[in-house]
Amino acid sequence: MSSAAVPSPSRAGEDDAEQVEHAKETLRKSIRAARSARSERRRHEAAEALAQVVAGIPAVAAAGCVAVYAARPGEPDTGPLLDLLAARGTRILMPVLGTGLQRDWAAYAGADDLRQRAPGRPPEPGTPQLGPAALAHADVVVAPALAVDTSGARLGQGGGWYDRALEHARPGVPVVAVVYADEVYEADARPLPRLPHDRTVDAVATPSGVRWFRSPDAG
Repeated sequence: MSSAAVPSPSRAGEDDAEQVEHAKETLRKSIRAARSARSERRRHEAAEALAQVVAGIPAVAAAGCVAVYAARPGEPDTGPLLDLLAARGTRILMPVLGTGLQRDWAAYAGADDLRQRAPGRPPEPGTPQLGPAALAHADVVVAPALAVDTSGARLGQGGGWYDRALEHARPGVPVVAVVYADEVYEADARPLPRLPHDRTVDAVATPSGVRWFRSPDAG
């Protein structure tokens, strides 16, 4: 075999990464299509159930501050969860997207304060931005996902925003991904495509319940 036929280790790594990203994007398209086919009634029912599930997690119930996002169209709706946590008096941090992959957070001040700042971006609060390190105040991080497998692998929207933002979370703070029940895959049978830098989550919450991959009491 000629040397030209043998890829260098770096080239092989690049090829593997490209294959993983291709597999991720194919899966994203499939999941987004399935989400868009859900009826408004089913989405509403799921949102109400999801709020009860997440709010009932002991770490969330005990938290003084929780990081939660405002859902984009098609995502499991987090509006009822935000209302429930706010009614409890829980401080809520919400992501604010800057240019590129810039990360920031701001305090939730009610649904009427949320605005979509640009097409394709999730609604964001209009309160003062607190900087990326503000995530360290959160006792629990509720993160969006398109799918999660039982190893804790999370499929995001593709920008890598949360992978980088979570660097500012306190060690041991649980990260709970939110998906529909049929978007949780058994890792032994259907592992999600994953790269070494992809952050795992500690649990997944669906309208049907919560499943932990790491003990919530572990450091």
